[in-house]
Amino acid sequence: MASGQLVNIHFDVTHCVLPVTATMGDMGKMTVVTGAAGFIGRNTVAELNRRGRTDLLLVDDLGTDEKWKNLIGLQYEDLLPIDEFLDRIHSVGAAELPEIDGIVHLGACSATTEKDADYLLTNNYGYTRALCDWSQRNGVRFVYASSAATYGDGSLGYDDADVVTPKLEPLNMYGYSKHMFDLWALRNGWFQNGHPVAGVKYFNVYGPYEDHKDDMRSVVNKSFGQIREGDGRVRLFRSHRPEYKDGEQMRDFVYVKDAVDVTLWLLENPRIGGVFNCGTGTSRTWNDLATAVFSAMGKPANIEYIEMPESLKNKYQHYTEAKPDKLRAAGYSKPFTTLEDGVCEYVKDYLEPRAKKAGK
Repeated sequence: MASGQLVNIHFDVTHCVLPVTATMGDMGKMTVVTGAAGFIGRNTVAELNRRGRTDLLLVDDLGTDEKWKNLIGLQYEDLLPIDEFLDRIHSVGAAELPEIDGIVHLGACSATTEKDADYLLTNNYGYTRALCDWSQRNGVRFVYASSAATYGDGSLGYDDADVVTPKLEPLNMYGYSKHMFDLWALRNGWFQNGHPVAGVKYFNVYGPYEDHKDDMRSVVNKSFGQIREGDGRVRLFRSHRPEYKDGEQMRDFVYVKDAVDVTLWLLENPRIGGVFNCGTGTSRTWNDLATAVFSAMGKPANIEYIEMPESLKNKYQHYTEAKPDKLRAAGYSKPFTTLEDGVCEYVKDYLEPRAKKAGK
């Protein structure tokens, strides 16, 4: 969604929890993916298609940018704008709403630098709460996107245990808008009731189909462009804290294929509830990431360090690392892709072919 574009939210606080009676993909039922033309959303739909699922209702506002191109090649039953979908779940045109077996809610403003608090409140917290309300009343599996931005400066660690969640202090309104819903779901018992909700705290996700995100693109994507189309150097922020050398600030980088796999595993296991970290459990430096991009492109590393904008210094996470214990204890056992392998695949299978096709 673009800044200033608000969705119409209605809250229904009367809940009637119904038992789970269907598995994903039951005949005649559809799975909803919101934010379907977005980065993780597009990859989620593609993976559902790969698994033979085309009975999908996609929800997104395409606007006037190039995000619509992410839908090319996908198979689905229908595509609705956000307001129309919300009208249908609130009984305005409900007769046209198909029977739904699950909602993967990835639609939100994902800009960590967004300053319009009311916009974030409506589109991140309100939108999510409205869909969760409906899902609870109709016995429909609900998996939603939270964020590692909820952890703030990391002073309390990166533990997704419920006892830690109320103590977290996000650094920006984006993180707080995600945190608000985590708190609301926890307070109302939606993670542990007879029809539990599952949230995913994505760490630093990178991979194909993020091109439309402008400045919110991953540093892998930006670095590729700087190397191929610029002067061959990657520019990283200098460190303004003495305990971190330039480029040695650390993140838990997650390949989008792993983020999608965790998301769909939660969708397919409706008895599992809670908010779960989605990260490798191993933090790496920005220097590591840039070097991996150079290596994938067959070039020697050439990194320049630039000053961080003053507006970011007090809101910058110098270190993140997902604690994966809760997700592993719930039963997710697949290994995560290493940074080098993920970057190599992204560069060679997507970024380079796309650049050649564009004549760059």
